Amino acid sequence: MYLDRYTLGTYTPGAPVWKQLLWYFLAEPLFRCHWLPISQLKVWILRSFGATVGRSVCIKPGVRVKFPWRLTVGDCVWIGENAWLDNVAPIAIESHVCISQGVYLCTGNHDWSASDFKLIPAPIHIEQSSWIAARATIGPGVTVGKGAVLSLGSVAGRSLQPMTIYAGNPAQPIKQRAICDR
Repeated sequence: MYLDRYTLGTYTPGAPVWKQLLWYFLAEPLFRCHWLPISQLKVWILRSFGATVGRSVCIKPGVRVKFPWRLTVGDCVWIGENAWLDNVAPIAIESHVCISQGVYLCTGNHDWSASDFKLIPAPIHIEQSSWIAARATIGPGVTVGKGAVLSLGSVAGRSLQPMTIYAGNPAQPIKQRAICDR
């Protein structure tokens, strides 16, 4: 690969430059800060920049979102301290999902076999009632099935089946998850 040949190709960030600059220099630092732990203000900031966010969403301090206009969050979602939603492609988080502390959701990769190191964006979809445990990582193009669990520090480079608990790097199924009723 030759990084002097790097190009975005047809990829665009999905918002005008003024909106990107306003996000990076004003809204994102306020959104991420630790001295402002009020989830509703953080939700308002995300919505103001084009995110779709449901009701009763809890966003802890230190959360990073690259492009809020490419984020969809359902109802009753928790996003833990220092989670990073690196969404060069869309991230969809359905209702009743827990994204724990330090989770990294990465929607972009590069073609290491191409001389121009081309960006390859792909969305992440986390289905209802799933739990992504602390320090776990989810890669581009992954769908986390309904009710799946990705355990502490695990890495998912492929989609996860519903109601299954995964662990390791790469994440492997370890057992089925029991159904919990209210």
